[in-house]
Amino acid sequence: MSKNLVIVESPTKTKAIEKYLGSDYKVVSSKGHIRDLATTGKYGFGVDIDNHFAPNYEPIKGKKKDITALKKDAKSSKKVYLATDPDREGEAISWHLKDALELSDDDYERVVFNEITKDVVRNAFNNTRKIDDDLVHSQETRRILDRIIGFRLSKLMQSKTGGKSAGRVQSVALKLIVDREREIESFKEEEYWTITAKFDDMDANLDTFKGEKAELKSEDEADEVLNSLGDDYVVSNFEKKLKKKSSKYPYITSTMQQDASTKLGFSSRKTMQVAQKLYEGIDIKNDTIGLITYMRTDSIRLSDEFIKSTYAFIDKEYGKEYVGYVKKGKKKENVQDAHEAIRPSSINRTPESIKEYLSKDEYKLYEMIYYRALASLMSDAKVNSLSLSLTNNDATFKATGSTLVFDGYLKVYSKFEASEDKIIPEYKVNDILNANEVLKEQHFTKPPARYTEAKLIKAMEELGIGRPSTYASTITTLTQRGYVKIIEKKLNPTEIGIVTTDKLQEFFSDLINVEYTAKMEEDLDKIADGKKVWYKLLEDFYKDFEPDVKNAFDNMEKKEDEQTGEVCPNCGKPMVIKTGKFGKFEACSGYPECKYIKKKEKAPLVEVCDCPKCGGKIVERKTKKGKVFYGCGNFPKCKVAVWDKPTGEVCPECHSLLVEKDDIIKCSACDYEK
Repeated sequence: MSKNLVIVESPTKTKAIEKYLGSDYKVVSSKGHIRDLATTGKYGFGVDIDNHFAPNYEPIKGKKKDITALKKDAKSSKKVYLATDPDREGEAISWHLKDALELSDDDYERVVFNEITKDVVRNAFNNTRKIDDDLVHSQETRRILDRIIGFRLSKLMQSKTGGKSAGRVQSVALKLIVDREREIESFKEEEYWTITAKFDDMDANLDTFKGEKAELKSEDEADEVLNSLGDDYVVSNFEKKLKKKSSKYPYITSTMQQDASTKLGFSSRKTMQVAQKLYEGIDIKNDTIGLITYMRTDSIRLSDEFIKSTYAFIDKEYGKEYVGYVKKGKKKENVQDAHEAIRPSSINRTPESIKEYLSKDEYKLYEMIYYRALASLMSDAKVNSLSLSLTNNDATFKATGSTLVFDGYLKVYSKFEASEDKIIPEYKVNDILNANEVLKEQHFTKPPARYTEAKLIKAMEELGIGRPSTYASTITTLTQRGYVKIIEKKLNPTEIGIVTTDKLQEFFSDLINVEYTAKMEEDLDKIADGKKVWYKLLEDFYKDFEPDVKNAFDNMEKKEDEQTGEVCPNCGKPMVIKTGKFGKFEACSGYPECKYIKKKEKAPLVEVCDCPKCGGKIVERKTKKGKVFYGCGNFPKCKVAVWDKPTGEVCPECHSLLVEKDDIIKCSACDYEK
């Protein structure tokens, strides 16, 4: 008897889902997208511009065999269930599967689940639906837009600037980075001074002078304040207020990426890779369990079932006074609220209880997600806020402090959110204090900081640029294209990144900007909601875009390559400096007719110690990306290599190199430490 066929995106999901559904179901994977736009038609867009931008799809390279196998499985099945991811991209993959496998509406059902757990998956199969064409059209429109903008502007940049690509979202993100760099370059520091009165139990800072907010721009102004002070500081006001401190919302994609960056040191790409594994399932004892809900979301909503179970968990573990409430957020534009926030699939599955089944990185991220969701449903912390004002002649000083009265959600969240008491004594009005010393200190204003990955993602989310699924890939693209370098975790625009941005702004400032990109996201959401016709958006866009591109090809000044002063030994044309993936290099200006590239002179190798395997020399080397490592000079015959600097000694246990790391001398191959 034939089985029901279930098609998911990722192979790692199949095992768990098949186990949950039982022997009547066969679960297979499409391994992501199976088709994409062809590169046929005008400019290789893969669409028929004159026929409402009708797309022409073709199998992705290497996917023909997968499609054939899926077709065979589908024909021998009772029913096909399309269970791809619960977002627009997943909806589009389901549509492509239906179309490529030639399924009629009677042959298939669309299944959507937000977490991979037994009850949720089974329940989803009892509540199937058909493919949502509006969601598919929204994804399709985004893809066509990105193809048109990407192909046309990338070709333009390649011919005029030496840049490799441009795009609807990536170029706006790059503009944010370049604009910040310009702010830093044009910044002029300003001098200012502060005055602090130090007492036995606290410090108080100058707040006002002669009835106005104290803004001291020079040492003379600071000295004027100091010269006006007497010995007595009179308490003019003391306030003690009980304030509530609420927990944060559960994670959405952007806030998870931001916290994973600042708290765990993860890149946005790594965060999504680890989260994907937690979502798809971890082997725990004799079961495979999805530990978190779907990690591409911009909704803070939690399911009623999760809220109910979490309240019961809090009551049992911490007491009724710790049971909180659901925090209501402001309704944001473009939020796909059919999704939930990122949360654990079960609040009873504590990080500590499954630590042995998780890798180090998986545990760190799961712990962060788990306690964020738990804390969001716990009661407010209560804090006594203390404020003291002291008057000395024409000057007023202020001291503030706080003491925790009830920990509330901080009972579980103090590891992730610092909350230290800052105690100041309680005084009465007209009490007189004497300072131990009064200090003046010079400062200078600082320029705005360069973006980190976390800060750029936060800015993109707040400005409405891109979607949860695009934040990490956008940053990856900018670095891979050589537009941005990450130095000390900061995003620094390169020369070619700045030139590319400037040229795009010269000719496409009405397109490559925050407002236009955010408006386009709103329009894509309207298509998803059935409130806008997808091909009309494309027609309106292209009508204005293509003339601008043609104008840029005709009038954009081409950046001339810098000449080296040498001539090509092959054809005699001038040699020029070009920029590639791995930095600058010298090449013939006659490219592509002449493909001569001057070989770089290799720097002399720095010998570190003898190789314990072949007797050669261990030398300092660099990877293509510039990372230093230490390897044998007889490579490839001898493949001894280590990341940390060798000491020159060998391990007494396994005879491998000893290396120094974090002030510890240890073996590069075994657990030996000296």
